[in-house]
Amino acid sequence: MLRPQLIAIVLGGALAIIAPSTAQPKFDHDYSTYAHILSQFLVDGRVDYSNLVDNRDRLDSVVEEFSTVSRLTFSAWSREERLAYWINVYNLYTLRTIVDHYPIQGSWLSLYPFNSIQQIDGVWDTITWKAGGRIVTLDEIEHDILRPTFGEPLLHFAINCAAVSCPPLRNEPYRADTIETQLTDSTREALAKTNWLRLDGDTLYLTAILDWFGEDFVSRFAHTISANRSERDRALLGLVATHGPSEIASLAHTGTPRIRFLKYDWTLNDTSGH
Repeated sequence: MLRPQLIAIVLGGALAIIAPSTAQPKFDHDYSTYAHILSQFLVDGRVDYSNLVDNRDRLDSVVEEFSTVSRLTFSAWSREERLAYWINVYNLYTLRTIVDHYPIQGSWLSLYPFNSIQQIDGVWDTITWKAGGRIVTLDEIEHDILRPTFGEPLLHFAINCAAVSCPPLRNEPYRADTIETQLTDSTREALAKTNWLRLDGDTLYLTAILDWFGEDFVSRFAHTISANRSERDRALLGLVATHGPSEIASLAHTGTPRIRFLKYDWTLNDTSGH
């Protein structure tokens, strides 16, 4: 006759075999599937949305992969893993939003341009997504998670809102082990473009993003410029002096240029001309 302890062990093992596993699948921090989408559907920083729509099953599979991350899984990640994840989530879900409404064709009574992400009702504050074990909007990802949690100003050069004046999408995902280098590269790449930074005489024309979020750069860059300017002006000049093209960076370092902001172009970052 079996002892009670032995019976319990045998039954416990049998139940373990029968019961479905509750373990979370290991998350791919290399973002291999997402990387394939970026490499295939990005052309010089713009998106081939028409082709992506025809292959949306691949996009949907990545959305599913990102959305199944639980709070428990997410809580065990490092700061860099979380930062990379939220940047990739923002960019991926923006792509999915465009695909869901493509081609975007606003009415004559709507805001110009007619193919802008702005034509999608509730795009930032109503349409919800699942990520990190919670339900979020794009605005919540940017303003309630990324900006206050990580205090990383260069993320403004990483998240893409599907507009021509947004920082270009990288042709690779952000990854925890390379994210500092990637953010620096993205910043320098954006500031090398004339729709982000332009010098006219003694005036620097900067992207409107730096007008909207200039305060985010104060703690990182204001101390690098000693001129008698406002904290925000010194921060923006310090950013340009640190990451801008060499000639403009040298002038910014003097602290003397005036600062003006460029008009933001909300035209969809599309390759196909819709």
